[in-house]
Amino acid sequence: MHDARTGNLLGAAALTVTDLVLAGATGAAGVSASGAAALVVLAASPGLSGTELGRRVGLSQSAAARMVGALEGRGLVERRPGQGREVSIRPTRAGRRAAGELLAARGTRLAGALAVLDDAERAALTGLLEKLLTGLYGEVGDAQLVCRLCDRGSCTEGAVCPVGQAERDREGRT
Repeated sequence: MHDARTGNLLGAAALTVTDLVLAGATGAAGVSASGAAALVVLAASPGLSGTELGRRVGLSQSAAARMVGALEGRGLVERRPGQGREVSIRPTRAGRRAAGELLAARGTRLAGALAVLDDAERAALTGLLEKLLTGLYGEVGDAQLVCRLCDRGSCTEGAVCPVGQAERDREGRT
């Protein structure tokens, strides 16, 4: 019974935090949830192919092409010739600015959610989330997908990203 309650509480909290974060992030950038994730991914890794971008944000190739078209129509990304027949997707200046704004809005929403916890509780939650994310990476198996809307700098500043470490461990790297 306790595990069912804990799981239910986690599900409710996860869904509510997701709703708040996505509302803040998509509102700040004026794009869809997948568009927001794409801008964050491209800000960190400009020049991805449409196929790779789609993989990293969890979209099929055709859905990714439609999303890129919508972002391009808003002046947030541009397509450039890549290797062979591939097309490279890069954020424009407006796209990089939008990525920064949506990460800031995301951070504000998350800070608000954590404000009810004191320092010791936040430290305990950090350790639990690191362990949980390591386990979730094992389920998903793709760090890029797990971290598609992450502020990577805040996760790795003075610490090791648990998802990145889980991926390195899986691949036999340190």
